[in-house]
Amino acid sequence: MTQSLIFDPLIPWAVFWIAVGLGVVSLSIAVWRGLVGWWLRGLAMAVIFAALANPSLQEEDRQPQTDIVIAVVDESASQKLGDRTSQAAQALAAVEAEVAGLENTELRVVRFGDGAENAGSLALTALAEAVAEEPRARLAGAILITDGRVHDLEIAPNLPAPLHVLLTGREADWDRRLIVRNAPAFAILGEEFRLTLRIEDEGRVPTAVAGMAELTIAVDSDAPQTYTVPVGEDLELPVTLPHGGMNVLQFSLSPVEGELTDRNNAAVVQINGVRDRLRVLLVSGEPHAGERVWRNLLKSDASVDLVHFTILRPPEKQDGIPVSELSLIAFPTRELFVEKIDEFDLIVFDRYRMRGILPMSYMENIVNYVRGGGTVLVAAGPEYGAVDSIWRSPLAEILPADPTARVIEQGFKPELTELGRRHPVTEGLDALAPEGGWGRWFRMVDVTPREGQIVMEGPDNRPLLILNRVEEGRVAVLSSDHAWLWGRGYEGGGPQLELLRRLAHWMLKEPELEEETLTATANGQVMTIIRRSIADVDPGDVRITAPDGTVTTSPMEEKSPGRFETVWEAPDLGLYRLEQGELSRVVALGPSAPREFEQTIASGEPLADLIAQTNGGILRFEEGSPDIRAVREGRQAFGRGWIGITPREAYVTQDVRIAALLPGWVWLVLSAFLSVLAWLVEGRRSARRA
Repeated sequence: MTQSLIFDPLIPWAVFWIAVGLGVVSLSIAVWRGLVGWWLRGLAMAVIFAALANPSLQEEDRQPQTDIVIAVVDESASQKLGDRTSQAAQALAAVEAEVAGLENTELRVVRFGDGAENAGSLALTALAEAVAEEPRARLAGAILITDGRVHDLEIAPNLPAPLHVLLTGREADWDRRLIVRNAPAFAILGEEFRLTLRIEDEGRVPTAVAGMAELTIAVDSDAPQTYTVPVGEDLELPVTLPHGGMNVLQFSLSPVEGELTDRNNAAVVQINGVRDRLRVLLVSGEPHAGERVWRNLLKSDASVDLVHFTILRPPEKQDGIPVSELSLIAFPTRELFVEKIDEFDLIVFDRYRMRGILPMSYMENIVNYVRGGGTVLVAAGPEYGAVDSIWRSPLAEILPADPTARVIEQGFKPELTELGRRHPVTEGLDALAPEGGWGRWFRMVDVTPREGQIVMEGPDNRPLLILNRVEEGRVAVLSSDHAWLWGRGYEGGGPQLELLRRLAHWMLKEPELEEETLTATANGQVMTIIRRSIADVDPGDVRITAPDGTVTTSPMEEKSPGRFETVWEAPDLGLYRLEQGELSRVVALGPSAPREFEQTIASGEPLADLIAQTNGGILRFEEGSPDIRAVREGRQAFGRGWIGITPREAYVTQDVRIAALLPGWVWLVLSAFLSVLAWLVEGRRSARRA
């Protein structure tokens, strides 16, 4: 039980203090006039003012509350390095034993792991949540058992008691890590850009391994190359992307004996390769309805640079008009087909026939262009089987189909072959057909396929679209000149734009349209693995190698012809390698080295300012378990081998009793007695003077 004196004035405090002021003034006048009873008047006024203040005696029944100490234990990924896990367990046991020996003190233990989405160690978030759950008046201190690598300093709570850090890890620890800077999200094919690499050593690095490191570089699933590079210097690496689409660049350091971890020895950069502009050479023969469709289709794309070579006046047309009056300048055929042919990404022959304008040597240049990696699309009309067909030029070496000279002129609906339903160029196109199916075409050239893949066919299963690879290049033959009917919407039309887009991307070797591919997309730690194949066989299970070397196999289910999928949840973030047969793919879930492994050497420096604000301390558990002592609020709360907490002496009031200090009639009698006494004293003094 505790007692205290409280005041509950009968009048507002403002009026009370005005009255006190007036009383002091009147008392001062009495003193000035020499009234001998001035002190009795003052006592009478004091009694009256005391009565107005209404003093009361308050008695409280209080129940003492225990002080609370919060211990926050770091169980993030970096705490699993070395013997930090056992150190943390020993430190917590020591704290529990120390707190158990203190009177009127309780311990709250809070544990936390890695933050979601690679947020790192959220130690202060866990501390703030624990503090919010406890009465602030009972908080005597907090202890973080961690390696000091926390990533949420900006939300540190305002603590009324000391905060301490028991640091895990060893002073002798050292680690090597790889840093990649200036990595763009996308880059233009054929243009060089630079990445900045840096290898850093932290901690007590042994002299035997300092100075140089072995760096391995690999692009996609290509064979890696290893170099010896200096440590602690910025390395400028020139890079030119090999293909469009996603390019995965892998960098890794050879592990060194004694380093803390090799999880930060690798880095993955995923860069999307894009073409600056697609350069297309359209070579047209005699004018026809589909020629404008080809031109409009290519010109409608702002990313396409189109050069259109067409023959408006064939040599056999002799009308007597001088050539100088037909054109202002000569068409630069030599420049296009000899000097700059390698600058084109795609050459389209639209119903072109040999009329002596392009010499055979130019055609040989086109053949060499394809063998070296170029692409040619032939949109064939009736002239493909004629005497002056481009098939009768050196171009026949790379064309996958021979004409029979027969032209089929009848209505038919193009259809996908069994292979075409699996091939990425035509897979799913039938789902884009309007109601009632694709519109009809009315002409095609009969051809005999020599090689290649037949993905579309016409009447009587005759080849309509044939795709073929020629050494490094690719060739496609569309044995009909009526594809423009789809673009015009005849009988509902068809997916002309999508077909030609896919065809162009396949010819340009875009990875997503390759016949045999293994790809993966990630959403968080859930990986969707997709296998595409034109072979009519089950590709088997996919082999998944985790960052720590663990190997897992997962079966794949056929979702559509030629498309197999599996969904797999990865246990950790990092770099995963997928393998199936001869195909391999590297996928990075989050960064290749999670945030927890960016800096791994235990250090209290990130928390130093926060600890200093609370008068707490940072002690290495390696040096011994500290004692816990009680210190006064505001005092330094740590020293050699000890840390301090601030006792709060909190309590809960169970009952309150209030009683007036004196009854009201006592105050009245006292004030009246003193007033009368002052009057009598002053009256006698006046009588004596008289």
